[in-house]
Amino acid sequence: MRFELFIASRYLRAKRRQAFIGVITAISIAGVAAGVASLIIALAINNGFRQDLQAHLLGSTAHINLLRVESDGIKNWQPLMDGLGRQPHVVAAAPAIFEQVLVSRGPRAQGAVLKGVIPAYERKVSDLLSSVKLGSAGALEDDPNSHAAPGPDSPSALGQVQNRVAAMPPIILGKEMADALGATVGSVVLVTSPQGELTPFGMVPKYNRFRVAGVFDSGFHDYDASWGLTRLRDAQQLFGLGDEVAALEFKIDDIYKAEQVAREIEQAAGPGFMATNWMEQNKALFRALRLERMVTFITIGLIVLVAALNILISLTMMVMEKTRDIAVLMSMGTRKSQIRRVFVAQGVLVGVIGTALGIVLGYALSWTGQHYHALSLAPEVYSINYVPFAPRAADGVWVALIAIGISLIATIYPSWSAARVLPAEALRYE
Repeated sequence: MRFELFIASRYLRAKRRQAFIGVITAISIAGVAAGVASLIIALAINNGFRQDLQAHLLGSTAHINLLRVESDGIKNWQPLMDGLGRQPHVVAAAPAIFEQVLVSRGPRAQGAVLKGVIPAYERKVSDLLSSVKLGSAGALEDDPNSHAAPGPDSPSALGQVQNRVAAMPPIILGKEMADALGATVGSVVLVTSPQGELTPFGMVPKYNRFRVAGVFDSGFHDYDASWGLTRLRDAQQLFGLGDEVAALEFKIDDIYKAEQVAREIEQAAGPGFMATNWMEQNKALFRALRLERMVTFITIGLIVLVAALNILISLTMMVMEKTRDIAVLMSMGTRKSQIRRVFVAQGVLVGVIGTALGIVLGYALSWTGQHYHALSLAPEVYSINYVPFAPRAADGVWVALIAIGISLIATIYPSWSAARVLPAEALRYE
């Protein structure tokens, strides 16, 4: 192929009278580069969204939840959790209570999900307690009776107020919810449960005052705007559950085996239980991302197709311009197959150069966007506050193969036309 590549590279370096063909060739290279770069950037954004959402979801929630179907809570949860914690692939288990509540501070109020946890267990299945930015999650581990009385030097009234606040059960709020309520560490919020209690005056909502002990920032807007964490016993007292939990959470060693492990846990727990996993809970979200990936590839792939049409046009014009040269080469003994390979090589060179430029440009822009968080988003809409980029080497490989393959297909007709040139006809009037 050295002869064919030599002729093809000479033809790509257009002379002055062939400048128009050179311009079309340059446009073809730019079109391939733009298409490849756009595809790599779009796929990097799609991968980034999927990875970030998956990381935030799995960092804030457990991989598998076991719920009781026939009743509101799980009794005798400790031996059940210990037994299921020894199931294959299970690395940690934790009890939890989830209930909808109303959190208010003065005139501000917001609906929230209150989660009762035991910190020693919760840290093993999720990272919410590790994302506390203000205050400390250690307050959830304090003994409620361990707060000392005010010292003798403290004013009596002020000391009593401080003691009452310190004796309140602690709560950790999400950053967005704390901002909406105007709450900081040390603030007092009122948590009202819709699970009311029956009194002679009818059903009365249950409520309790909580002391804000910390503020977490998970980076996932849905959790930061609507979740609060408190001690398991305080949640049980607020909801009147006794020694019951709403769910048992499990962390496993392979997140993609969640469906299989969930079935095994459900069978081991016995009748009356239902296990859900992170894939089921977020099926619609990840399905939408897969559909977006497909639509993005098809849409931006049209750019590469347009560039391939430019290659077809430029090669066709090149064959018309080089008819005399082709006739001379064939008169000197060049075979038709070699003539075809000359123009195939020319089209492939355009595709390879454009693909190489597109890959470099695409990965460079993706790295810059991820490193500097160049594009910001509204977190209340997209759950994250910037456009994530996660370019993969595998994407670059198959995008390059597709782009070069399309460029190769575009050379079929021009190379076939070049091989059909008759030397005698082409040189008759020369």
